Amino acid sequence: MNQRIGYARVSTDDQHLDLQRDALTQAECNVIYEEAISGKNAVRPELEQCLKALRSGDTLVVWRLDRLGRSLPDLVKIVAELEQRGVHFESLTEKVETGSAAGKLQFHVFAALAEFERALIRERTQAGLAAARARGRAGGRKPKLDDQQMREIKALLRDPDMRVADVARRYGVSRTTLYKYVGIVTPRQ
Repeated sequence: MNQRIGYARVSTDDQHLDLQRDALTQAECNVIYEEAISGKNAVRPELEQCLKALRSGDTLVVWRLDRLGRSLPDLVKIVAELEQRGVHFESLTEKVETGSAAGKLQFHVFAALAEFERALIRERTQAGLAAARARGRAGGRKPKLDDQQMREIKALLRDPDMRVADVARRYGVSRTTLYKYVGIVTPRQ
């Protein structure tokens, strides 16, 4: 018997599954696996159980594509594995289903366009960084300490009675930041 099995996920405990649960119930899912866990987590126990429960001819139904995959490559991998097992996939919001040849084509075109968009964003970012470097601008955060402050800190730390924690507090940085900028300073003998 072919089943429609739903998977619903929210990222945090204070979000609610009601919207997804209602949509999956309306889509006639026999069983719904639910989880409150970030999509960034590679380990999602309910998804693993859901995938184990699926048999050839079944359909995995999600409310939206981003509920299933952690990233586009992850989503494509999951759907490809389902396809190899003879399991169909359906996303209600995007109206994507892989139960037909047209649906499979639609999913793969959608995935290719998303991958293309990511590549364009990466290229534009790299071009922007290169242009900024050409104009003499360095990326990243501004240094916490300037050269004058580093000289003062080195002078202070040469005093054997001066504690690193006190100097760090005076300049509003952590001890780690002090060591990063000025290295280990040996007190004068």
